Amino acid sequence: MDEMSVPLKEVDGIEIISLMDNSIDVLSTIKKDEVRQVRDWIKERKGQKWVNENFRLPIAEHGLSILIRIFHGKKAHTILFDTGRSPEGVVTNVERIGIDLSEIEAIVISHGHDDHFGGLLAVLKVVNKKNLPIIVHEDMFKTRGVAERDGTVRKDMPFPSEDMVKPAKYVKTKQPYLIADETVLVTGEIPSKTDFEKGSQRDRVLIDGEWKPYPWMWDDRAVAINIKQKGLVILSGCAHAGIINTIQHAQRITGVKKVHAVMGGFHLAGKEYEPRISQTVEKLKLVKPYLIAPSHCTGWRGIYAIAQAMPEAFIWNSVGNLYKF
Repeated sequence: MDEMSVPLKEVDGIEIISLMDNSIDVLSTIKKDEVRQVRDWIKERKGQKWVNENFRLPIAEHGLSILIRIFHGKKAHTILFDTGRSPEGVVTNVERIGIDLSEIEAIVISHGHDDHFGGLLAVLKVVNKKNLPIIVHEDMFKTRGVAERDGTVRKDMPFPSEDMVKPAKYVKTKQPYLIADETVLVTGEIPSKTDFEKGSQRDRVLIDGEWKPYPWMWDDRAVAINIKQKGLVILSGCAHAGIINTIQHAQRITGVKKVHAVMGGFHLAGKEYEPRISQTVEKLKLVKPYLIAPSHCTGWRGIYAIAQAMPEAFIWNSVGNLYKF
């Protein structure tokens, strides 16, 4: 696969709000000033009166959704990365913590698994914008499944059709793609370069009525933002290509080596993936991010190993967390 150089603009700063993830924790202390739990920051943003009358703790589920605000000069951009699993989970959390989704100018779906697109239709109803771009990959529309131990295939939920998302619109791309005035990079297909990240051997795609292996899951992309004097912030959906492959791909195509933060699903959970935890952790230590927040499909074993190996950088992501870089 040929890789193209992408002129990703530097930005002044970003804010990230975790709208959905596998865990919520509003009691544990957080050791970085750049990260605050929801009950802390919501009082400053909305005021005590709003909190008393409206605030409720958000919910967690096996899904991912991240709101990203980008600040570039006098301009600000807002995008949504994934929409959680359940039909109403993300919009429920948005109501509970007082987020205005109408400011969203694009939605990026990381890949075609329902724990990342399940809330899309409900989100679109709330945003209610004509021609709102939804950045996708054509493989998301294929019939997909997972091979069980007995050889049968468990069929995945189908991806919403183009008619279902109107008046929004799909933008299909395999290549790296810039949005938000060229301040946010959707990585495009992520090639396999490491010797230990081997994709998923159980994933399948239906071709001509027959289930075929789909190990590399080409539709699974990440997003990256380049902050002045800090470096890349990389957010992965599931990192089916491997989180190290994902990071290295973002570095290569942007030409930016310094990585400030890595967040999202690292897919280190399950019998197929847990054997690569130690190699992943050793490579992550070489990346030396200032902050690392593995969550969602990383699994507790992977998260625990990363926390042990990188205690100064590690953050436990909770639904409702606010990150300011």
